[in-house]
Amino acid sequence: MNKNNVILDGISLKKKILLDLERLRYPYSGIAAVFRNLAKGFESENKTLDLTYFGEFSSLNFNLSKKIIWKKWHKFFERFSQNFDIIHVSHQLSSYFQKNYRNSLKVVTLHDLNFLHENISKSKRQKMLGKVNNNLKNADYVVCISDYAKQDLLQNKHLFAFKKLKGIEVIHNGIDLPADKIYDLNQFAYLKNTNYILNIGVLFDKKNQKSLIEMLPYIEEDLVLIFSEEKQPYATELRERVKELKIEGRVHFLKNVSETEKYALLQNCRALCHPSIAEGFGIPPIEAMAFGKPVFLSTFTSLPEIGGEVAFYFKDFDPKSMAETFKNRMNFYEGNKAELTLKIKNWTKQYDYKVMSSNYLRFYEKILEKSIS
Repeated sequence: MNKNNVILDGISLKKKILLDLERLRYPYSGIAAVFRNLAKGFESENKTLDLTYFGEFSSLNFNLSKKIIWKKWHKFFERFSQNFDIIHVSHQLSSYFQKNYRNSLKVVTLHDLNFLHENISKSKRQKMLGKVNNNLKNADYVVCISDYAKQDLLQNKHLFAFKKLKGIEVIHNGIDLPADKIYDLNQFAYLKNTNYILNIGVLFDKKNQKSLIEMLPYIEEDLVLIFSEEKQPYATELRERVKELKIEGRVHFLKNVSETEKYALLQNCRALCHPSIAEGFGIPPIEAMAFGKPVFLSTFTSLPEIGGEVAFYFKDFDPKSMAETFKNRMNFYEGNKAELTLKIKNWTKQYDYKVMSSNYLRFYEKILEKSIS
């Protein structure tokens, strides 16, 4: 009998896990893609635990065994969470399941503490700190999505009112690695014969897309920006900078792109450029590398951990220096394309969503065993 099952009157009862996936309400976001993959992996990999999902599931293209449909008022009132052995809040900013559970283990996934390092007002930083603390203070375990995020948490642990923390784990995010096939550009077919570099992410100062726009006059490629959300005033500043540099025809802003279209755009790009200065993990670089594409990253936060030796790095954000790095490294890539493409693709296997889900399942089993012993 598995230790995560109990016997009651001769009947085997599996340990019950509640997984909070309320962020699926933002289906075009990177975090929603991670959560879809986590649920998909659980449905195929789990054999020993009784899993129930909490969220809004219209963006899923597969069935879930058990689910509780998200309602906004659940943040104020619900009577079901105390019936689970583990309550897993999968995002540190979730407004749900914040209570102190006496008979359940609470797990919180921490994606990043970027707000501590961003150029924001003191009041906004305190507000964000309060939201994260509302989840972490009653957590039994915290799962960080990168070693960088874990070290950042440890260095700033004094800012959080942990009441019963038992451990901190690292489990990398995972993606559904694209199938080996040709993807259709559909509405973006006009880019088929265009040489372009690609960036994927919220239009936000920490994503640093402005540096790519300012690099553009020194390279031949166009720039395609895929985004699900834009933050002001940064998004307006980006568009104004494009006009100032007179490169309107070379910068393409694409909002709320479907998964298939995103893969097609990745498949047809020359390279992905992701010069972010604050990143808890970084899904877009993994997605690009799954196609064997060269990836250019900043040296900040988690990106060197995620890109490893198969990525290229901008040493600074001076436009001419970035352009020089880009051209030199692209020449190297083109000269060794067969070897590097295979090496880059192989690197991404560690980020397969089934690896992520298996790691979480093993983690659940480990902490359940500890709670029994």
